[in-house]
Amino acid sequence: MDTSGPKKTCCESVRDFFTSAKFLIYMGHALSTWGDRMWNFAVAVFLVELYGNSLLLTAVYGLVVAGSVLLLGAIIGDWVDKNPRLKVAQTSLVVQNSCVIVCGILLMVVFQFKEQLVELYNGWILTTCYILVITIANIANLASTATAITIQRDWVVVVAGQDSSKLADMNATVRIIDQLTNILAPMLVGQIMAFGSNFIGCGFISGWNLCSMCLEYALLWKVYQKTPALASKGGQKEQQQELKQLSPAKDSESGQRPEESSQPLMIETSVVAKPDSPKGHGCCYQMTEPLRTLKAGWVAYYNQNIFFAGMSLAFLYMTVLGFDCITTGYAYTQGLNGSVLSLLMGASAVSGICGTVAFTWVRKKCGLIRTGFISGTAQLSCLILCIVSVFAPGSPFDLSVSPFQDLYTHLFGEKLLPEMDHSLTSILTGLNATTAAPAEELPPLQSYMSVSLLFAGIIAARIGLWSFDLTVTQLIQENVIESERGVINGVQNSMNYLLDLLHFIMVILAPNPEAFGLLVIISVSFVAMGHIMYFGFAFKSLGSRLFLCCSPEQKMETVESLSLPTTV
Repeated sequence: MDTSGPKKTCCESVRDFFTSAKFLIYMGHALSTWGDRMWNFAVAVFLVELYGNSLLLTAVYGLVVAGSVLLLGAIIGDWVDKNPRLKVAQTSLVVQNSCVIVCGILLMVVFQFKEQLVELYNGWILTTCYILVITIANIANLASTATAITIQRDWVVVVAGQDSSKLADMNATVRIIDQLTNILAPMLVGQIMAFGSNFIGCGFISGWNLCSMCLEYALLWKVYQKTPALASKGGQKEQQQELKQLSPAKDSESGQRPEESSQPLMIETSVVAKPDSPKGHGCCYQMTEPLRTLKAGWVAYYNQNIFFAGMSLAFLYMTVLGFDCITTGYAYTQGLNGSVLSLLMGASAVSGICGTVAFTWVRKKCGLIRTGFISGTAQLSCLILCIVSVFAPGSPFDLSVSPFQDLYTHLFGEKLLPEMDHSLTSILTGLNATTAAPAEELPPLQSYMSVSLLFAGIIAARIGLWSFDLTVTQLIQENVIESERGVINGVQNSMNYLLDLLHFIMVILAPNPEAFGLLVIISVSFVAMGHIMYFGFAFKSLGSRLFLCCSPEQKMETVESLSLPTTV
């Protein structure tokens, strides 16, 4: 006799899914990232247009954004940790969207009355508007960072509960949404700006963010209501430690080696090393509190047992082998037009989606830590094509040309050669240069083998890259205690921005196409160093079992003997 409850019909199952907290998080994330991608694409174009097709304002904006996250990442994460989840999510959402709306309105005013503003007070009013736009846009980016930390790194973990497979599926779905919006959102706003005007583009983005903010606010509230665990944040520290202490108990029964049970000690140390701020101190003590928070955040990050895994992810940002303005600008100098580049970007997006799908499948078969090992090996193997492209026919790589020639010319005021000036502009303007008709047609290349190998390696490597990114993300989610998720992820963002900033500095020092091959070799070296760090972390966690085959029976034995309870 069947004592189970009545089975749900297909319609009821579909209804339950579309009203579940998981789906509501997907919807909110899609709205949020769509607005972010539109704004990030448009603001760079707006700043170029405002300053007479110069890259100065765009460069200043990029530097301010990177420097702010680098310095304030730990402080933002600490604020996320110390405040209720709903308050953090709602505050960061309102601040982010409000800043974008204000920026859009301000840019509309500047575009409409630019000629009059130039004449007022010798242009100081216009300069003030530029400063306000960059400042407010930077605040919006910081609020976006707080939103990403609290939703993607905390709420997703709570909604998934103790189900590691569900967490992996949610992370993969969130990443697929990221990749789709990264392609589709700029296409939409680009068409509006192309067939309309920058004024209309600003108005559209402001209106979108106003509507999106209201919808996201309602979705957050519904997720909060459907997930009672989100309401209990501060009192979960002891419970979290107890849950993570369960695995060592099993480890002792299964004969685990003593050196493998280091995580609980790390957790206790990191919690104890973060004392409560004493009350009653003077003004100087309160003024220096952000510095102490910053220091405590970096120390806590260093003390994590997943420190080398996080560092390995950060090292992957020190590369020119991505579809950013650097690589697309270089491709333009090698004779690829905007149509070809758009197809390559689409192929890159498909490759990234394949990587997220592969992550969930490989994790189920081999475990989380081994998935990172396999993903890293796959990425490095594909990047060998990029190294080969440096020496392939058609490559402009030439060590006889000083990579710092353009830098010297700017520093010492010598006249640039026309072709060098054109190549520098093409690399820095990136995709924007590919969409506009060039003043001079570039000479046809004798061979496209080099650039073809370069992009083949980049596109193929995206599968391993995105799978590896998801691996490290879930390692941080599952192995950082709840009370430190915000600050650890804030420091991780700072590390990512630091290495990303270094890669732009590297390009500034060697901007000519002849030196791009050297940048490729340096980039692959940093990627290799990052994966070596992860391989060391994986070998320390799994030992010789890292290289064993993964049948279900062996996987269960590994789970029982690991100090990382939920990652295999």
